[in-house]
Amino acid sequence: MSYSEIAQLELMNAAANISSQDDLDALRLTLSLFFAERAQKAIDKMWDEGKLDQRKLDELRGQHLRTPYKSL
Repeated sequence: MSYSEIAQLELMNAAANISSQDDLDALRLTLSLFFAERAQKAIDKMWDEGKLDQRKLDELRGQHLRTPYKSL
């Protein structure tokens, strides 16, 4: 089994035990914090390696990065 498949099973097991809105909210918060921490570590690493600096952040701030939608 791949790590992705194992993770899916773990999440399905966790979801099977959700019995209230509070439980669901707690699971969502836990997942959000997990991914926020991973993102922060990646950003810190880029900063430490010199791949990201204040100038680059200022450039990114002014960009429109959303995917344009095509009209049908």
